[in-house]
Amino acid sequence: QVQLAESGGGLVQPGGSLRLSCAASGSFFSIGAMRWYRQAPGKQREFVAVIASGGPTNYGDSVKGRFTISRDNAKNTVYLQMNSLKPEDTAVYYCNVAASNTSGWYNYWGQGTQVTVSS
Repeated sequence: QVQLAESGGGLVQPGGSLRLSCAASGSFFSIGAMRWYRQAPGKQREFVAVIASGGPTNYGDSVKGRFTISRDNAKNTVYLQMNSLKPEDTAVYYCNVAASNTSGWYNYWGQGTQVTVSS
């Protein structure tokens, strides 16, 4: 099984920055795409960013130019650097990782980490 440990959330003022981390552990052959989603109270879960195993990235429109996704394959970890934060970025942020084992490929979710942007 694969476990995802998220960290880095917290309270920050508008215009500030925060860096989220998500580290995968457990039993797996390979890790594929790694993604970030977020969910604000009363809203649907929203796509934030994705990074493919080879490095290409894509972002949701609301975070383009402000957030950067990256990965460290040696550490099985994905990061989300969040700059120029706005109150509307307030949400629980979840990482999602594709990993393979002897049965095939599966998606795994982190436990979520709270990001609050407020003055």
